[in-house]
Amino acid sequence: MTSAPLTDTADATDTADTADTEKQPESRTGAERRRAPLVLRNRAFGAVWLGQVLTQAAVRMFQVGVSWWIVAYAVPEARGLASGLFMAVCTLPAVALAPVVAGVVARCAHRSVLRTAAALAGVASAALALWAYGGGLPLTTVYAAGLALATCQAFFDPCLTTSVPELVDDADIETATGFELSTQSLAGLVGALLGALTVDRAGVAGLSAGCAAAYLGAAVLVASARFRTVAVDSVDSHDGAAAAPPRRPLRRILAELPSVRRILICFTAANLFTAAVFVVIPLYTRSVLLGGGGTVALLEASLGTGALVGAFTGTRVPGRPTVAGAWCLGLMALALAMPGLFTQRPVVAGALAVAGWCAGAVSVRFVALFQRMVPTADKPGFFAVMQAVLGASLPVASLVFGSAGDHLSPQTLCLAQGIGLLPAACALALLGFRTPEAAAAESAGGER
Repeated sequence: MTSAPLTDTADATDTADTADTEKQPESRTGAERRRAPLVLRNRAFGAVWLGQVLTQAAVRMFQVGVSWWIVAYAVPEARGLASGLFMAVCTLPAVALAPVVAGVVARCAHRSVLRTAAALAGVASAALALWAYGGGLPLTTVYAAGLALATCQAFFDPCLTTSVPELVDDADIETATGFELSTQSLAGLVGALLGALTVDRAGVAGLSAGCAAAYLGAAVLVASARFRTVAVDSVDSHDGAAAAPPRRPLRRILAELPSVRRILICFTAANLFTAAVFVVIPLYTRSVLLGGGGTVALLEASLGTGALVGAFTGTRVPGRPTVAGAWCLGLMALALAMPGLFTQRPVVAGALAVAGWCAGAVSVRFVALFQRMVPTADKPGFFAVMQAVLGASLPVASLVFGSAGDHLSPQTLCLAQGIGLLPAACALALLGFRTPEAAAAESAGGER
C-alpha cells in the first residue's frame, strides 16, 4: 500500500482565518493562504521555527567548530579521543535530564521554556567569547560551554515538538512536523558551513560570538510569537500552559506503546553507528583528504543538504513506516561505508548527501506518526523519552569511535559504520509495525 503525501491532506483541509473581512476578499485571502507555505501563513509558527533554526544552527556550528579546533589546533596527540569526548559531553544532557525536561515541559508555559533556554544559551556563548578574546582558554572551559549549550538545547527541542499543536491547526501537523524536522537539516547545513571556517579565521572567540548572536535572536523571535491553548482535559492558564492531568511515569508511557518502543530501540542501535559520522568527518578530513576547515564544511554541508531534502520529501516515500525505514537504513549503511572504499572528495561528499537524505526521510515519517499515536497529555513525557532513548547511544558512539580513531584508519571506521547499521535495518524490517494503534495512526496520517 502506498502512502499519499501527507502535505496533500493538510493543504486540502486548510481554512482561512479571515472572518472579519468582506466576503470576496475573504475568498482571495483563503486561496492565498492555501498556496502559501505554512511558515508564511502562520506567523507564530514561522517565528518559532526560525528560532529553532537559529538555536540548532548555533549548537551545530559550535560542535563542528570545536571538533575541528580540537583535531587541527588544540590537541597534538589523541585527537580522536579528545574530539570523541567532546561530542559525548554534548550528547549527555538530552539523556541524563530526560525526566527533568519532561516535568518542566509538562508544568511550565511552553513559550517561557523556549525563550529561557535560548536566552541562557546566548549568555553562556557570550561569556565564552569574552574569555576566549582575553586569551588563555582552557580546553575544559570549552567542554563546559558545550555541556551548557547542549543542556539548553535538551529543553528547547522536545518543548518545541510538544508545542506544535499550540501553533498550528490539526490538519497542518504533518506539514509543521516536516518543517520542524527540516530545522535539524538546516542547522546541520548552516552550522557545518560556518563552524570549521569560523574557527580557521576567527578562532573559538569568533565562533562563540556568532553562537551568542544566534541564540539571543532566537529568544527574541520566540518571545514575539503567540501560543494558543490546547485542551487536554482542562485549560486554565495563558501562553500555552495547560492544566494537564497527573503525569504518568515515563516508563509506563512506552510500556503502553509497544510498537513505538521497539522502533525506538532499533533506532537507538542504529545511532551507535550513524552518530559516529560527526567524529569521523574531522579525522577523515585531516588524515585521508589532507584538507582544512573548508573540506570539513563541504562534507558537513553535504550531510546537512541531504537531510534537508529528506525532511521535505520523507512523506512521499512509499510503503509502511517500518518498510520504508528499513530500506532507508540499508541505503544509509551503503552510503556511510562508501568513503571507506573510495577516497575521492566528490564521492565522499555524495555519499554523505545520500546518508543525510535517508536520515531526514526516516525522521519525518516516524515523528509525524508519533504525533498521531501519542495522547496529547503524554506528549511532553514521550518526546523527552524519545530524545533520551535515541540519544543514549550518542555518548557511547562518540567515545568508541573517537578512541578507535587514534588506532584505526578513518576508512576502517567508515566500513564499521556501514556494516554495523545493517542489523538495525533488518530488525526494523522484521517488526511489521501492524499493531492496531499503529494501523489507526497510519490511516489518520493519510495512507490509502
